[in-house]
Amino acid sequence: MRRNSRRANAAVARFARRRDGGRATVRRVIQLRRVDALPPYAFAEIERLKLELRRSGEDVIDLGFGNPDVPPPDVAVEKLREASLLARNHRYSSSRGLPNLRAAICELYRDRYGVELDPDGEAIVTIGSKEGIAHLAIAILDQGDVVLAPTPTYPIHQYGCIIAGAQVQGVPLRQSGEEFYQELTEIVSRTWPRPKFLIMNFPHNPTTTTVDLRFMKRVVDFARENEIMVAHDFAYADLCFDGYKAPSFLQVPGAKEIGVEFFTLSKSYNMPGWRVGFAVGNREMIGALGRLKSYFDYGMFTPVQVAAIAALNGPQECVGEIVERYRRRRNVLVDGLNRAGWPIEKPRATMFVWAPVPEAFRAMGSLEFAKFLLAEAKVAVSPGIGFGADGDGYVRFALIENEHRTRQAIRGIRHALAHANLPKPRRAAGAS
Repeated sequence: MRRNSRRANAAVARFARRRDGGRATVRRVIQLRRVDALPPYAFAEIERLKLELRRSGEDVIDLGFGNPDVPPPDVAVEKLREASLLARNHRYSSSRGLPNLRAAICELYRDRYGVELDPDGEAIVTIGSKEGIAHLAIAILDQGDVVLAPTPTYPIHQYGCIIAGAQVQGVPLRQSGEEFYQELTEIVSRTWPRPKFLIMNFPHNPTTTTVDLRFMKRVVDFARENEIMVAHDFAYADLCFDGYKAPSFLQVPGAKEIGVEFFTLSKSYNMPGWRVGFAVGNREMIGALGRLKSYFDYGMFTPVQVAAIAALNGPQECVGEIVERYRRRRNVLVDGLNRAGWPIEKPRATMFVWAPVPEAFRAMGSLEFAKFLLAEAKVAVSPGIGFGADGDGYVRFALIENEHRTRQAIRGIRHALAHANLPKPRRAAGAS
């Protein structure tokens, strides 16, 4: 049988060479179905132009990529150094994560949200929440399953499911969670096959939309009634301002029956490059993810996990300091843009500002407007189209520069908006 398989493969290769003038190509032999299903990365053009400007000597202020710019807690860095000196910590780790790290995240949920979790069966460590979300999709979805995801949204929420072979049905997310819930119920009522999985993210990236515990309860009740699994990406759990506190999906009684929640140290503890994430909740979903991960990886570097335990169990004042830093930056950016004639509301959460493209520039679309800001203001932002077609009327600012640099960016934007050479609207025939 193995010999026949080799003969068949050789025949395919010979056919490919004949069809391509004698040159064998990968495209002639295989179909890259999963890769072909992914759209061009909209942020790549902005990144390319940004690098060109910097190579030419321009000072570009990057407010595009949501990459925290300040160091992680000292206790985590010191524990990483200490743990790295032990030879035994350089061996393979466990794909499910160290028991003490799983216990630490469960203690956080108990102390902060009143949620009891079993660290052995209801918690797993992931290499950042992005990896966990993508692998969960592969673990629980089959070819052709229908998935519900917000639009616009962070790309992995949709494309992790598409890579797994599912069909994604976008649920418009506009101004509020209430509108999202109404859209959700209407879409489910007319969708066939019946949706199998809902992924959501509040506080939301990129729109900064926030919800309350009542919203979470309605989603849980609806998902249980319609037998829909749920994953909630809680990456911005702590980045809340002006008295707002983000609810956990798992705070709702019965949530563990139908879903899981992802949490990460990237934003709350300024540890994005460490890639420390978790999934907690439904035992069957956690078990499926764990079984899949046992084939894919051996877990994170052990000293990183030891340092993450130190961050979770250590003094938590650092989290409040991080939140306050983002609040000040938010105020500087939004107040400055409003004074520049670009009306924007202050978000109640996340490390982003979701800004509607100014009316005079709206016909450009978000990608061309982002390129305009880069060329004329020397400020990089993320075009809303990169988060889905419903984001095209917006750009996203990331609060990743200090207040001085943010004010510098505002001056550049103000000048660019005021001196833009926009085409004048045509006058109606016969107008005086």
